[in-house]
Amino acid sequence: MPSALTSIAYFVPEFPGQTHIFFWRERQALRRLGIEPKWVSTRKPPRAIVSHSWAAEAMAETEYLFPPRADQVASLLRGLVRAAPAGLARCLQSVARAEGLDARGRARLLTLVAMGARLAELARERGWSHVHAHSCADAANVAMFAHLLSGITYSITLHGPLRDYGPNQREKWRHASLAIVITRRLYHEVQEELRGSLPPELEIAPMGVDTERFNRRNVYEAWHGQGPLRVFTCGRLNLCKGHDHLIEAISILRARGLDATLEIAGEDEAGGTTYRKTLEAQIAQAKLGASVSLLGAVSEERVRTGLETSHVFVLASLAEPLGVAIMEAMAMEIPVVATDAGGVPELIDHGRDGILVPPSNPTKLADAIESLARDPDAARRFAAAGRSKVETQFHSDRSAEVLARHVLAKR
Repeated sequence: MPSALTSIAYFVPEFPGQTHIFFWRERQALRRLGIEPKWVSTRKPPRAIVSHSWAAEAMAETEYLFPPRADQVASLLRGLVRAAPAGLARCLQSVARAEGLDARGRARLLTLVAMGARLAELARERGWSHVHAHSCADAANVAMFAHLLSGITYSITLHGPLRDYGPNQREKWRHASLAIVITRRLYHEVQEELRGSLPPELEIAPMGVDTERFNRRNVYEAWHGQGPLRVFTCGRLNLCKGHDHLIEAISILRARGLDATLEIAGEDEAGGTTYRKTLEAQIAQAKLGASVSLLGAVSEERVRTGLETSHVFVLASLAEPLGVAIMEAMAMEIPVVATDAGGVPELIDHGRDGILVPPSNPTKLADAIESLARDPDAARRFAAAGRSKVETQFHSDRSAEVLARHVLAKR
């Protein structure tokens, strides 16, 4: 590790959540490259989805911008006073240019100016030279306002389609010094939709996996017709993840005479009180209580155990931007079935290192799972090819290298 690290704000909304293991890994990679990322977040996540072994350490180190404490209010007021009048004028001009917002939306945007002032003042107090926002939603607005108030540079990462991150995209992107997108598909989308408002640097860098941590302890064993066919999936409990279709596929497999079981690692955003209830009702109605398990938010180690002890990994998302969970399964040398919507075809070559099926099609999911169950040699080939793909193209340092190069070049 370099002796003198460059400190930056590493801004992740509602950190640490159940899907945030990548950010923890990227932070470690940035440190090796000479960058010291300091955690900043909007607010704490619901307690029920805080599951990682490192979560307590991360929360103790994180600066949360909301709800503001008394000392934080004083700090953001100092930031506003320090920026006036030119910085405030720049913010007001940006709000006036915002697209896709009514009067209420613009009023809400003004409240984020205060959070931007708090972030700018934190950066001044702590000596942070740059802000990286791992979001193109409100975190990007806050980083933008910090820049307009104080001049601190910021960058953003786009993890999914622009429509998922709300309005005001042109303003968020035009003021950034760097934007990272995780797939070629997203790169073409922003080139088309944000032409004329893109930052000076636009890079493609997929999220990745630490292949040293995600590595099998034991050789992969394909299903040989004895005992249950163990299927594993990992993803927050949300309609977009297609868990209901995968549960239906398990029911289809069992009706065909296969003793298929399923473990689902993940929780809904409210900590188990919303979409989880829908899936529980589906499982009960299909009489799958002994065959389908909802594990809730679990640690990385539990995910690794689930992958290592399963025969097939399946992700049935309606449109996955790329899929770190898929990468983790491939790194663990387990054959993968996934849907071909979104950026997943950039990760899986159908028939070579996994199987792709149309989204929202439980029968096709069942067919793909059964094909791997009935052909152990194919299952082993896909498992080995998936590991090789991740090692060469989707290791966890790629996006860290892009960000570190950008930050260090500005010194």
